[in-house]
Amino acid sequence: MDEHDRREQHHGIDHLILDDHVWAERVAVAAWVIAGCLFVAMAIDPVRDAIESFDRWFFDLVYPIKWGPLTALSYVLAFLGSALFVWPLRVVVTAVLLVKRRWLALSAWLVPILLSEPLIGSLKAAYGRPRPPEGLVTEITGSFPSGHAVAGAVVALSLVIVLVPRGPARRNLEMGAAVFVVLMAGSRIYLGAHFLTDVLAGVALGAACAIGGAALVQRWFSSRNAT
Repeated sequence: MDEHDRREQHHGIDHLILDDHVWAERVAVAAWVIAGCLFVAMAIDPVRDAIESFDRWFFDLVYPIKWGPLTALSYVLAFLGSALFVWPLRVVVTAVLLVKRRWLALSAWLVPILLSEPLIGSLKAAYGRPRPPEGLVTEITGSFPSGHAVAGAVVALSLVIVLVPRGPARRNLEMGAAVFVVLMAGSRIYLGAHFLTDVLAGVALGAACAIGGAALVQRWFSSRNAT
């Protein structure tokens, strides 16, 4: 192993971002575009009215469907996406990366958090969308976008990006993370906490921050090592 490879392994570049960071950047751009289109659409009154009509129709269609085990799973996911779970987990992962001195991985872990967290509150306040009229959970913040969907996507995808080396196990965990994100988003509608558009925007924003933030960090680190 030459000096360049040792430096990359020490800083954690071997754990980032996917097997092809250029492809990852394209995925991130696509996620930003999807999120941006949803945010713009919700800011245009006639379009927003049409979206809300569809959201109410979809909510009325799926919300009455209730099954005990699925309800229990949804409550578990609600906890996993809450600040009570997410922030301690973030502190633990940050501490592990600090102790191991994986500076690139640490940056790729923190940048998506720093990108997404301020956006959640500011976007909720800016749009001020009311929650669905009925639900199994009580929430006091705005409905658009879903904070659980954003945080779930950021945490699940970032965990794989910064902790799991390349290989078959990583590809399986990437799929597992994607399934978790979908389940998290679906559970918010199931519990009556959000409309469909809320969770779609949240997932897109979270994925854009997680993948895009890590890809930018890796590109900066790679260009720095090349000089």
